[in-house]
Amino acid sequence: MTKTHYILPILLTFSNVYLCSAQKCNTKLSLCDKKSTAHTSILYENLRKKLTKEALFGHQDDLAYGVNWKYEQDRSDIKDVVGDYPAVYGWDMTGVEKDALNNIDGVPFDKEIQFIKDGYTRGGVITMSWHMDNPLTDKDAWDTTPKSLISALPGGKNHEKYKSYLDKGVVFFNSLKDKKGKVIPILFRPFHELNGTWFWWCKNNASPEEFKSLWRFTMDYLQEKGVHNLIYVYNTSDFKTKEEYLEYYPGDSYVDIVSFDKYQYTDSSQNDSFIKDYQNELKILNEVALEKNKLMAVAETGYEGIPDPKWWTEIFTKAIGDYKVSYVLLWRNHGWQEKEKKMHYYVPFKGQVSENDFVDFYNTHHFLFEKDAAKLNLYKK
Repeated sequence: MTKTHYILPILLTFSNVYLCSAQKCNTKLSLCDKKSTAHTSILYENLRKKLTKEALFGHQDDLAYGVNWKYEQDRSDIKDVVGDYPAVYGWDMTGVEKDALNNIDGVPFDKEIQFIKDGYTRGGVITMSWHMDNPLTDKDAWDTTPKSLISALPGGKNHEKYKSYLDKGVVFFNSLKDKKGKVIPILFRPFHELNGTWFWWCKNNASPEEFKSLWRFTMDYLQEKGVHNLIYVYNTSDFKTKEEYLEYYPGDSYVDIVSFDKYQYTDSSQNDSFIKDYQNELKILNEVALEKNKLMAVAETGYEGIPDPKWWTEIFTKAIGDYKVSYVLLWRNHGWQEKEKKMHYYVPFKGQVSENDFVDFYNTHHFLFEKDAAKLNLYKK
């Protein structure tokens, strides 16, 4: 199928789905941080203005490692398959709060910072998550000891420790500079999957108002300390209604992008719930984005091991459907997990069963990879 034949019907549908509120969608976007750097503001505006037909395709830890390799110059599993890099690079900053040398995935921070600069220099977009350690217990993000979140709030017993974590984040964010010394814009996704139950900041550990207070304090503190290169991404896991999605929403003046994370766990040939659920959540997210004049994204997604040889064109493309998302980010290609005794990856590598389908998926141009994204000059007006 040619690019023209593929995009035309999508364009027609987009006009009904995402651009149905023309007056609202044409309103100029404004970042929550009123002191945002020029490059950050331009990127945010361009994610709407220049992405009228496609979504950016992203991958976590893409440049650092892949299946059976690590830290090879200019390598990427995606590039090995299609000759192109992803347009969005996902990274994690867990460890900066404790002055660790490596992040949560074992990537040395000096290498991660260079990878961030490399992707940005080629015209890619950077998104960052933070599995911050539990400030109450000093254990990892998955420790859900009761009242952990409350302890981090102003007046809480670990508030000063939480601020010290943020101070380390300030140094990290401001260290991400291009060759001209300008800080690199970052799509920052704090407290991700907040309506789950597996992190210390999740819904089982605080009331909606307590969570909102932590989000607002965090954003205000980072800005007060001079961080102005962040685009703030609100992120949930699965949800059924708009009310559920917005239950912990901190307010329009504290969110720039609305998003969710969603993975496939069941065999598509046996159960089509993945596509149906994806479409339902995108429908709700689209309503929220239009109502609040925000961009929307799928911040984590994928099918571990990709056992379906046609998953990209027959499942994933249908799951996203005609909804206009700014970007989708597939999770990382860790490779062999010794503890779990299994392979862990979310995009194909040479010889993987969905490799050829991924090439077809790439050639549709419904999703943009780095070469096409770079042509859009997302950091220029």
